[in-house]
Amino acid sequence: MALTYLHTMVRVKDLEKSMAFYKLLGLVETRRMDSEEGRFSLIFLAPPGQEDCPVELTYNWDGDDGLPSDSRHFGHLAYGVDNIYETCQHLMDNGVTINRPPRDGRMAFVRSPDNISIELLQIGDSLPAAEPWSSMENTGHW
Repeated sequence: MALTYLHTMVRVKDLEKSMAFYKLLGLVETRRMDSEEGRFSLIFLAPPGQEDCPVELTYNWDGDDGLPSDSRHFGHLAYGVDNIYETCQHLMDNGVTINRPPRDGRMAFVRSPDNISIELLQIGDSLPAAEPWSSMENTGHW
């Protein structure tokens, strides 16, 4: 049996905020489908050059009151980054809370506007411990 990865889907409440967040992470839109009949949009985003590893944002035009307030049952999305400290600083500079700072020079967690947990992992070896990260406390849940 052959198995092919297709995508991970997350529902979003505010498409504009969610698109801005995922673009801050460096993802780019690779495909979009708008359904007038179904009254929804599917937007696929992926890291540049990795279009075969998308996240699908599902946006219901008439709202989605049934969406859970805490999506921890989902787990998380994970992305490798070239420099965990620079990535976290970029996100912080743009108003994103670093829920689990990269104290170990290797791993951090943030949350999307829809409360989806995003794990950021340093590609290769961990970076040497550095401030302010090494003494920064966790914020909220991750």
